[in-house]
Amino acid sequence: MNDPASPADVLRSSLAALLDGLPPKQAAQAVDRLIANYRGATPTDAPILRDRADVAAYAAYRMPATFEAVRSALEAFAEAVPDWAPGSHTDVGGGTGAATWAVTATWDGERSVTVLDWADPALALGKELAAANPALQHASWRRARIGAALTLDPTDLLTVSYVLNELTEPDRAALVDAAAAAAQAVVIVEAGTPAGYARVIEARDRLIAAGFHVAAPCPHSAGCPIVPGEDWCHFSARVSRSSLHRQVKGGSLPYEDEKFSYVAAARFPVAPAPSRVVRKPQIRKGQVLLDLCETDEQLRRTTVTKRHGDLYKAARDADWGDPWPPHTPQP
Repeated sequence: MNDPASPADVLRSSLAALLDGLPPKQAAQAVDRLIANYRGATPTDAPILRDRADVAAYAAYRMPATFEAVRSALEAFAEAVPDWAPGSHTDVGGGTGAATWAVTATWDGERSVTVLDWADPALALGKELAAANPALQHASWRRARIGAALTLDPTDLLTVSYVLNELTEPDRAALVDAAAAAAQAVVIVEAGTPAGYARVIEARDRLIAAGFHVAAPCPHSAGCPIVPGEDWCHFSARVSRSSLHRQVKGGSLPYEDEKFSYVAAARFPVAPAPSRVVRKPQIRKGQVLLDLCETDEQLRRTTVTKRHGDLYKAARDADWGDPWPPHTPQP
């Protein structure tokens, strides 16, 4: 009996089937315009995804990377709340639904799902893609203006991924406050740039002020020890590229690394990691250098050597973004 395909595999095959026959030149032109919008510094008050061609290009260009980044954030959150699973999920500014796929990859079972976006073409394509995922076949895809006027129904989990950069500062604040009022858990993902990190920290501060506890990536809910302007906290997710993905993005490698910043927080008690690896580990002869964010609100470099035995083996396997020390399975 064959094992069921993972949500990531189903998403890739669904994208390939849906976008088969998309003229490469048309896709490339739409991708170029989308890149200019997403990397721009000026927030927009209108949907970036205007029509079917835009949405198709966006799906090929961004969905796999958004899926992997959100899934990484959700997995870190799930490790901090091992006995909890969402019974309902709202994805704000969800576009074609990458975050909803990431939720189904993190927690088994079905739940009520609502995707809110202001671009009708994105919602339509997202619904088409969701038909291939049993956990999303009953999801609600609703048009909504994302900003200060947005009203949110109560939900267990609320995700906001790659949306804050599209909003003005007042709209960002209003959205985070509305999310905190509506949800038991909030996960926010932004681009892994200094500006993306600044938006995440801004949201993190508002969630904490609203009574939330940070579950990941931080090992505490106190102030971030990173000095603004000198560094920023971000992580990396490996993204497998399909042939279609390589064609649309003009790349040749079978993978890419998506850099992202995030915060995951909850109203209920959480068990964050004792510390987290915040840079790519440096493996040298007989030792591993780990840059850690620690519970006492400090950034420290720890050296793990062969003398540490099993811990050294774990350090060699540690990855950027992992909790440290690694979780020890209970007997």
